[in-house]
Order: sequence, then C-alpha cells, then structure tokens
Amino acid sequence: MMVTNEGKRRIGDQQLGVLFDGGKVRCRREWRGVKDTLYDYGRWLYILSLLAKFIVKPRNIKAMFRYRWMSNYLAVPHMVDKFTMGLRDEALRIVHTAMDFVVYDVASTMDDIFRGDRRTGNDVEFSNKCVLTDENEMTAVMMGFPTLKGLSRETPSTYVSVLLNQHAAEHYIDVAQEYGLAGDVCPMPEAEAGVSIDDDAPVLGACAVQCNTTCDGSLLGNGVISKRLELEDGIPVFQLAAPLRHREDDVQDYAAQEIKNAIAFIEEHTGEKWDWKAYFECAERVNYATKCRLEWLEMNKTDYPQVFGSNLALYTETNYMAICGKVPAFREVDRKITQLAERAYRKQKKAANEYRHRAIVWGVQSHFYMDFLVWLLNCWGIVPLTDMLSMVSTRELATTDTPENREQAYYDMAWLTENMIMRNRTHGGYKVLLDELWEFCEQFNADMVILWEHMSCKALDGMHGLFEERAREHGIHLVWVTHDLFDPRVISRQGVRQQVNDYMRTVMQEEPVDPSLEILKDEKSW
Repeated sequence: MMVTNEGKRRIGDQQLGVLFDGGKVRCRREWRGVKDTLYDYGRWLYILSLLAKFIVKPRNIKAMFRYRWMSNYLAVPHMVDKFTMGLRDEALRIVHTAMDFVVYDVASTMDDIFRGDRRTGNDVEFSNKCVLTDENEMTAVMMGFPTLKGLSRETPSTYVSVLLNQHAAEHYIDVAQEYGLAGDVCPMPEAEAGVSIDDDAPVLGACAVQCNTTCDGSLLGNGVISKRLELEDGIPVFQLAAPLRHREDDVQDYAAQEIKNAIAFIEEHTGEKWDWKAYFECAERVNYATKCRLEWLEMNKTDYPQVFGSNLALYTETNYMAICGKVPAFREVDRKITQLAERAYRKQKKAANEYRHRAIVWGVQSHFYMDFLVWLLNCWGIVPLTDMLSMVSTRELATTDTPENREQAYYDMAWLTENMIMRNRTHGGYKVLLDELWEFCEQFNADMVILWEHMSCKALDGMHGLFEERAREHGIHLVWVTHDLFDPRVISRQGVRQQVNDYMRTVMQEEPVDPSLEILKDEKSW
C-alpha cells in the first residue's frame, strides 16, 4: 500500500478485483481519493455528454437502429474506465486527455459517416466530398485536400466496436466464413468483409482508396469490399500498392509514384485539386506529434516512465494514421499530454504501487483485450514501456514549400504509408521484426518481453524459434501470450491472463502484486 504525505491512501489502496463481480466488469466505480474521484467522475460525465450530443441527431438515431454494431457504443464510458483502472494524479489525466479526445474524434467521424450515408443522412453534396479509406491505412494521401474528408467505415463498425465489446466481431466473422472465406485468416479483415457481406456498412463517398496494408488477409477482405463498392454502390476504388521491402532504397521511387497515382485518382473523382499549403501545414503538425511521442519514449527509458500502456498505442494510431495532421486540435492534446508527463517525471511519480519488471510489448496485440496492459501493471507490476504498434516512423517531414520539397513530399508520404502501424514491423524483413526488438530492450533497459502470438498472423508464425533463441542470448524473459485478435471464442481474456500467471508463478517464482486480479470472471462482459 502506498500512503501519501497527507495520510490519504492513493495507489494500491484497494484490491481492484473487487470491481469485477458476477461477470460484470464494473459493479461500482473506483474510489481514488476525493480529488481524483471527482476528476474521473467529471470526465465520465463528459463522455456521456458526447454520446448525448451525438445521439440527438435524427440521422444518428436512425443509424442506431439500422446498423447492428451501433449498440456496442453504449459501452464507451466503460471502455475509458478500463484504461484508467488503478491510476491517480497525472497518470490518470494523461489517459483521460488521450482517450477522451480519441472518443471525441471517433464520434465526429461517425457523425460525418452517417451524414453522407445514403441510408441515414443522405447528404449527397457532403458525400461527394468524402474519400473512403481502409481502417488499417495511413491517410497521408489526404493531407493536401483541405476540403475533403477521409473516412473509414471499418473503424467504427469493427475496430472500435471490438474495443468496446469483446464479442462485437463474432457475428461478422461467422458471416464471412459462411460466405466461403477461409477460417484461418486474420479475423480483423474477415470481420470487415463480413460487415460488407452482411450489408451492414454505411454507403457514401465519391471514391475509395484501399491499401495492401498488413497481410494477405487484408487483401482478401479488401477484394470483397471493393467489389461491392464498385459493382453495387457505384464507388470507384484505387488500390494503393506500398512496397513490402520498405527499408530498401530501390523501392522508394515506385512507392512515391503510387502516392502520385492515388492523389491523381482522388482529384479525378472529386474534382478537387491538391493544395500544397494545406499539405505542409499538415506535415508540421505530424512533425510536432512525432516530437512529442519521442519525448514520451525518452522518459520511458528512465526509471519514471509516464506515457505507456494501451492508451499510447490507441492514441498513436488515431493521431498518426487516421488523422495524419488534418485535425489541428490534436496538437493541443499532444502538448497537454507532454506537459502532464513532464510534470510527473520531475516529481518522480509512478503510475502503480510497485514496478517489478520493465517490458517491451511486441507482436500484434489482442484487440478484444486492449486493457490487458493495464492488468499487467496492476496485477504483476510489469510496466509496458512501449509496444510494437507505437514504434512507428520517427522521420521528420519536409515542411517548407519549395520545388525540391514538393517532390520530397511524395517520398515522405510514401514512407509514412510503408511504415504505417503494424505494417512497419510485419513487413521489411526479419531485421525490423526481430533484430530491432532487442535494440529497444537495451534502449529501454527492459528485462522482459511480452510477445503476443496472434494465431492467425502468418508474419510472426515462422519466427517463433528465432525469438526464443535471441531472448536466451540477450538474457531477456520472453513471455508468449497467444490470442486470436478479434475472437475471444478461441482464447478467452482469462486464457490470455493465465499464460502470464503461469509464467510469473512457475518461471519467475513470484506472487501477484494484486492477487484479486489473477482470476477474473469477465468472459461475458463488455
């Protein structure tokens, strides 16, 4: 137990497992002391106000009854609660600052989608100013189109839905497999294809840009979705082919040309022209986000890490990929998070009562259990310093409008596209996936690697033995955690936790920091 100078119990003042009861994730709210409880409750009310403002619009009410996946959004406040469990002071405020704005941005995205959707808002003029993008796609090609909206239908229907409700994708996975798609591919693109097959995707946009994002499963899903868009909805689709060997110099000319082709396609189908002033403004904001992220990671290399866990991955993915400089408000959020982190760092504050191990989290994270990293910290004192999804491009983009930089911009956008989250590690050869992991372990002074083993991810399957070998060479504790990304029916949340429990008790010979979290009955919960 940690007791503050004022004699008030703050961190570790209760066993967090008592918040889980009878399959309910929250049987009551967490007491954090007067100040932090009032702050947390205020943010909870803010989230409810966002949902209220969203749902009062007729088109959004219509969407609630039209689309099966919309019911998952009733759990938005609960999702934020999961990521803040056990946190106090600046750590609590960092997560709320990041995640509350992600919620705001997703709500704005959905509002735009339903505004243009032929079934709900049917604003034809607005729809003609929209370009559909993949959920897993870098939106760099939209940076120079200030009057156009880049929107992903898959983000609210599958990606966010599974964050909210672990069972959200199961129906769509089954639909895709009943349609004839293979059952051993990644369930994420399979679920996205299932949404399209089930006629549960909003229909809007002047055109669409798809990308060969992470795997063959993504290509399979995109094929199903693009056929429906083109043949049934009359929405033309451009297939952006980013090189797989993205660290090689000889592919960059091709990659830059693909960006030029995508921009030309968007111009042709929207009637809008690329705006260099808008692009370079976006590039400046991307650079600022990169600068802040690097500052957070530098703090995480010390004994007092501040910005880590699932919120780092989710915020990075939203800011880096989905926004890519187009929403100026993210700059202020970056600034606030950095300010909070620096303040806590100066005071040498920790986010939990006990830090036992410093871990790098690698591989493709379980999406139906993204708050797993919070559980690691609270249950076993394992600090998830950074994760594979957060270790994206650190390259600075050219921001001065010159003829040379205009040409360089195509290469910069190509580099961003090649290095989009997850893709930058699962493609590019064993160096980016295997060798750089141990470099990060050294930089962050990590003694442990939590290695996600996504059962349907072919990119990592062939390197299992190499990871084991290298871990022994470097003296790193390697904890394999098997899951199936979107499908908890294969391995449950408790099944995920139990793999860590077994390792920590048998190999490490340790007892949990909070024994109440070791076994939780949450198989039927949101």
